[in-house]
Amino acid sequence: MLLATLRPDDWIGLLCRLALALLVGGVIGWNREQSGKAAGLRTHMLVSLGSALFVLIPLQTTILQTPDALSRVIQGVATGVGFLGAGEILHRPKDGKLRAKGLTSAAAIWVAAALGMVAGCGLWQLSLVGTAMTTLVLSGVKYLERRRYSHEDGDNNV
Repeated sequence: MLLATLRPDDWIGLLCRLALALLVGGVIGWNREQSGKAAGLRTHMLVSLGSALFVLIPLQTTILQTPDALSRVIQGVATGVGFLGAGEILHRPKDGKLRAKGLTSAAAIWVAAALGMVAGCGLWQLSLVGTAMTTLVLSGVKYLERRRYSHEDGDNNV
């Protein structure tokens, strides 16, 4: 059933794919929520779920079934989520100057969309591995960065 066309009456298959999309988006969103970011749990869950729904359309319909239908959907979602990420990046502080901030949050939104598409395609192993790796980057690498910068600050104070 992997990447196969889903029958409209395969409720269990659909439910599992959509639930997995919510789960992977939720894991990433929870991490962002704990960091106090504007794009948190609900945003990432919705982006992941929406992406899964978009890829399920060509997988479920026989009318739209062409060899490149899924590819076009994936390209469209990736582009559309880029605009959502751009809104997360650009901020106009009180001084009126545009500043780039929120690059990691925008990247997390983009990854949540990709993981939602992967879940929608039924690639559950890739979804779980991708989620674990994303969480490692968001939490583990942040920890390493903090340690590095705290050591550099300590060296400068000597």
